[in-house]
Amino acid sequence: MGKGIGIRLMGLRRRGAVIGVLFLLGGSASSTSAQELFPAAYTPAPYGINLLSYAITSNDGDLAFDPAAPIEDVTAKITAQTVGYARTLGIAGRSANVGVIVPYVVGHLDGIYLGEPASASRSGLGDLIFRGAVNLYGARAMSPQEFGAYRPRTLIGASLIVRAPTGQYDPSKLINIGANRWAFKPEIGVVHVMGRWAIDAYLGGWFFTDNTDFFGGATKVQDPMISTQFHVRYLFKPGLWGAIDGNFWRGGQTTVNGVVNDDKQHNSRVGATVSIRLGRSQSLRVAASRGAITRIGGDFTSIGVSYGYSWMARQPSD
Repeated sequence: MGKGIGIRLMGLRRRGAVIGVLFLLGGSASSTSAQELFPAAYTPAPYGINLLSYAITSNDGDLAFDPAAPIEDVTAKITAQTVGYARTLGIAGRSANVGVIVPYVVGHLDGIYLGEPASASRSGLGDLIFRGAVNLYGARAMSPQEFGAYRPRTLIGASLIVRAPTGQYDPSKLINIGANRWAFKPEIGVVHVMGRWAIDAYLGGWFFTDNTDFFGGATKVQDPMISTQFHVRYLFKPGLWGAIDGNFWRGGQTTVNGVVNDDKQHNSRVGATVSIRLGRSQSLRVAASRGAITRIGGDFTSIGVSYGYSWMARQPSD
């Protein structure tokens, strides 16, 4: 098998491995639901590892609304800070992990509303994000000792992301940090490792409950969105890898009080990610991306930095 396989999938060993696996939990919570780009989200790790992460992401660019809406020429600068916790475990004999993200978002928007210049600033807690993932093929639940001899090739995993309506929300304002509804994203991911190279492909969909207290007391309904991601990773040396990232999402048309809006999304993003291990239990990830195609939503340039610290749970004595 190739050298990259021999150093335990992209150079992440034992406790250090989980940082790459679960850094998804420190990703940009400021991204709207389908915009995330995250390589290595389905890389396995031994059970019994805990991860604390902190991330900060800056998003700067244009916002495109329904052409019939009284809002136009909008630019936005949104900064999100997130704190996350995750843990690896075994479920039905398979490698798995669970985690939660707590985001804090600061944003400023400028544009034209009803023909007049307008601006809005918001800051506060965003919607809590929960994620659980399990390997379906290629990685059983392993102790750190067993993981040391593991050589992955093809992996298939599944995950569920849940966004809870806990963020700051005021129905008298059109622009809010929280969405005042639940959102669910089931997803399946396939990873294929070839020496120093690895390819990730994900396919999922976002599903939304109704916001029954939208702006002006209206009810807002949103159609599901199909979301895909594709990543090509390369191991430069143990503990240092980079990736080229891309995604595409379609759907999400909204209806407010029975009136269908012309806001069906048909968007994509491209970007790059670099991850480096800092000692045995720490890691740093830097990511940048920009909109490639944007019909409705945020055409942002995004730059994010994530830091993670992991530790092994105490094992019971023999």
